[in-house]
Amino acid sequence: MSIRYNSLKQLLVLLFLLVGTPVGFVQAQSKDASIAIGNTFTLESKVLGEVRRINVYYPPAYTESATVQLPVLYMPDGGMAEDFLHVAGLVQVLVGNGTMRPFILVGIENTERRRDLTGPTTNEKDKKIAPHVGGSAAFRRFIRQELMPQIRQRYRTTTETAIVGESLAGLFVVETLLQEPDLFDTYLAFDPSLWWNNKQQVKQASSFLQTYTGKKKTLYMATSSEPEIATDGRQFAEVLQATAKPIISWRFEPMPEETHATIYHPAALKAFRYVFKPPVQGSAK
Repeated sequence: MSIRYNSLKQLLVLLFLLVGTPVGFVQAQSKDASIAIGNTFTLESKVLGEVRRINVYYPPAYTESATVQLPVLYMPDGGMAEDFLHVAGLVQVLVGNGTMRPFILVGIENTERRRDLTGPTTNEKDKKIAPHVGGSAAFRRFIRQELMPQIRQRYRTTTETAIVGESLAGLFVVETLLQEPDLFDTYLAFDPSLWWNNKQQVKQASSFLQTYTGKKKTLYMATSSEPEIATDGRQFAEVLQATAKPIISWRFEPMPEETHATIYHPAALKAFRYVFKPPVQGSAK
């Protein structure tokens, strides 16, 4: 009896070890799997004379339908080791909880960041930040002539476009609005480096706003506690307040509780909810 009991006990222990071990744990020990949130591709740019890597996130609304078309949000600093993952996660959460319209997110990975995101400058101090600066016009040509056609070819998109950036990428956003406003519909700039070239963008804003007669544009700007950036942003907002027309919809959001290092994510959260808010169901069209 004791022998049979011991044998039964051993069998039960063996069954517990086999059945009680989670299947996922066994699989995890034997095989790893990649986590995919979108895709990535490279684009050989004749404009820039180099190969650029592009990272793309699309929300469930895109994959769940074979016909749905979505607007596109472009972002410099869009590498996997840059800002792409946290912005993609933010888009995923906000679209998922219904506080943001679905967008395809297109991240442009950097090669020479300070070259691409800055315009020409006469300030000698500016010129020392990198071996090459002042390439923003070429970077815009790359976006317009090479990247945007690729995105339209590869994905089902609407004609609506937006761009988001922080720091020097924020400067690029503002400069693009003032110099090539037809490139995007919505411009989101967080802690933009408006000090560049002796605050040239702040100085040019009034002329642009007074003469612009194109399609409606939206600008959302946020600044942190960084003293110079906060001052420049406030001055830019004062120009908007004094001269903006109804076709320029804008919002200035001071965020003194944030630093230059922390502003991107909380500012993007506010901006996406404000600018890309879904229409109220049943509202008048």
